[in-house]
Amino acid sequence: MEYIILGIVIALILFFFIVNICDMNRFVVREYTFTSEKVTKEVTFAFLSDLHDKKYGKDNCKLLKAIDAVKPDVVLVGGDMIVARPERANLNAKAFMNALAEKYTVYHGMGNHEYRSDLYREDYGEMYDEYSKPLMEQGVKFLRNEAVVLEDYNVEIRGVEIDRKYYKRFTVRQMDDSYMEEILGANDGSHYEILLAHNPDYFKQYAFYGADLTLAGHVHGGIVRMPFMGGIASPAVRFFPKYNGGLYRQGKANMIVSCGLGTHTLPMRIFNPAELAVIRIKPACKDE
Repeated sequence: MEYIILGIVIALILFFFIVNICDMNRFVVREYTFTSEKVTKEVTFAFLSDLHDKKYGKDNCKLLKAIDAVKPDVVLVGGDMIVARPERANLNAKAFMNALAEKYTVYHGMGNHEYRSDLYREDYGEMYDEYSKPLMEQGVKFLRNEAVVLEDYNVEIRGVEIDRKYYKRFTVRQMDDSYMEEILGANDGSHYEILLAHNPDYFKQYAFYGADLTLAGHVHGGIVRMPFMGGIASPAVRFFPKYNGGLYRQGKANMIVSCGLGTHTLPMRIFNPAELAVIRIKPACKDE
C-alpha cells in the first residue's frame, strides 16, 4: 500500500511538472467582442500584458505571427513587459516591442515593473529610459494618467498609473471613488472609454469613473487555475483573488483581466497558459 501511495505521489508530481513546463511555454488566443452605441466604426485591438521579458520562439516570432494573424487596428499594452531587477537587461522585451512598433500603432500602459524602475532610479539606474525612450522614438505612446482619442472610432484610451501603495502585498488597500478623477481628470462619457489599468483589484473604482472597458493584468491568471475556482494566488501574496483572469462585469462596465504572457520570481503556470487577447468592438444600433 505504501508503494502504491508513493507511486501515485510521484506520478502526480511528474504530471504537474509536465503541465507547468507546457503552460510556461505556450500561449492561447482569447477573443472578446463588445457592442456600443458610442462606437462609430468597428475596431480590433490586440491586448498584451505581463510579458516579463519572455520570448516565444526566436525574437518572439510566434507571438508576432499570432498578432499579425489578428490584423489589429491598434495594439494595447497593459504593462509589465519588463522585469524590474537591476541585473536584467530585458533584451527580449525590447526587441519584441521594437518589432511591434515598426508595424502597429501601440499604446502602452504602465505596470508596476515599469513604474518601479522609473520611481526607484537609485536601484534600477536608467532601466526605464533604456526601455521606453527607443519605443517613444518609434511612435509608441506611454499613457501615464493621460488619454488619446481614436477619432475614427470615437474611442478614448486612458492609461492609469495608480500610486505604489495600491500594489502593496497581502491586502487590497482602500481607494476612494474620487481617486480616479483626481489623477485622470473628468470623463464626460462622450467616447467609448477603454482604461488600461494594470491592477484589476479596483474594478469598482474604474467602473465608477466611467470606463466602459477596463483592460488589466498583473495577476498572471492566478498562477495555478483550478476548475470552478479560477486562479489560486496573486503577486500580492493573496489567495483566490477576486479578479484573476477572464471577463468581469459590473453594471454596464466590463473588465478583461489577461492571464499575461510571462512570469517572474515564481516560474509557474499550471492549467494556466499565457494569453494574447483580441478585442473587437462594434457599433450597436440605438434601438438594440
